[in-house]
Amino acid sequence: MAVYTDVSFEDLEECLKAYDVGTPKSFKGIAEGVENSNFFLQTDRGSFVVTLYEKRVSAGDLPFFLGLMEHLAQHGVSCPQPVRNKNGRQWAMLNGRPAAILTYLDGVSLRRPEVAQCAEAGSALAKLHEAGSGFALQRPNALSLQGWRKLADTTLAKADSVSKGLANAISTSLAQIERDWPHGLPAGVIHADLFPDNVLFMSGKISGLIDFYFACNDAYAYDLAIMLNAWCFEPDGAYNITKSRALVSSYRQHRALGADEIAALPLLARGAALRFLLTRLHDWLNPDPMALVRPKDPREFAKKLRFHMQIKSPAEYGL
Repeated sequence: MAVYTDVSFEDLEECLKAYDVGTPKSFKGIAEGVENSNFFLQTDRGSFVVTLYEKRVSAGDLPFFLGLMEHLAQHGVSCPQPVRNKNGRQWAMLNGRPAAILTYLDGVSLRRPEVAQCAEAGSALAKLHEAGSGFALQRPNALSLQGWRKLADTTLAKADSVSKGLANAISTSLAQIERDWPHGLPAGVIHADLFPDNVLFMSGKISGLIDFYFACNDAYAYDLAIMLNAWCFEPDGAYNITKSRALVSSYRQHRALGADEIAALPLLARGAALRFLLTRLHDWLNPDPMALVRPKDPREFAKKLRFHMQIKSPAEYGL
C-alpha cells in the first residue's frame, strides 16, 4: 500500500454520499507498498480502507479482484470486502481514479515470520486455492512468461548500474526458464503475491489475507513457489529449509501436491524470483516522484534467483 494520488477531506465527503458507511471522523494515507493509493478511514460506524487504483491495476480488472474477495469470504477466507454503494456498485471514481471502500481487518504483518507462522501461511494458501476453485471469473497472469520478457527488454540496458553482472544473470535465467517452463500443471485462482506483508496475524494465528491485486489464474504450484521466495529466506540471504518444510507440509495437509508439481518446484521458484526481480528492477529504474515510499531493492531477488539456479532437486527445498 502507498499514496500516489492525494485526496482531500472535501473530495472524500462528496464520494461518501453514495455510500452508507457513516460520518467520517479521520482520514489518513497509508505509506506502505508500491501499487495503489491507500487511506485509512474511520467513521462513526467503523474502520475502512479507501483504495485508489493506479499503475498496474486497470478498471477492467476490478470485477475480478473485488468479486474474488467477496467469493473467498463467502467460502471461509478472511479477506477485505468491498463495500457496495447505495446503487450496489463495488467501486466508484475518486479524483480521476477508480476507487473502492474496503472493510478493515485487524492484525499485524510480520517482518520476520518464524517457522510456526510459515506453517500457518502454507495452510492459508491451500485454503485460498480450494476456496477459489468455484469462482466464475478468470484473469490471465499478466506477469508470467510473456510479461517477464517485456520487462527484461525494458530494463536490461541499465541493469548493471544496479548490480554488476545483473543483465547477464537475467538474460541467462530467462532463456532457460522460457525453454523449460512447465505447462499443464493443476491451476486455478492464485494470490500471486502472498508475501508476509500481505498476511495479518493475531495471537499467532492468521486473521486475514490482503492485497489481491495480482490475483489471477495460474498454476497452484507457482503460487507456492512465490511463497518459498517470500517466506523462507533469512535477512542474510540464507535459505531456511526448516521454514520451507513447515510451509509446504502445512499446504499439503489441505491440498495434495502431484508428482509433476513437486518436480516443477525448482523451476517455478526460479521463475517466481525472476518475476519479482524484474518488477522491482523496473520500479527502481523508474521511480515515481509522487510516491511516499521508496521502490523495493531488486538485489534481494537477484540473490534469490542465483540460489534457485543452483538447485538440482526438490529435495533441496525440504520436499
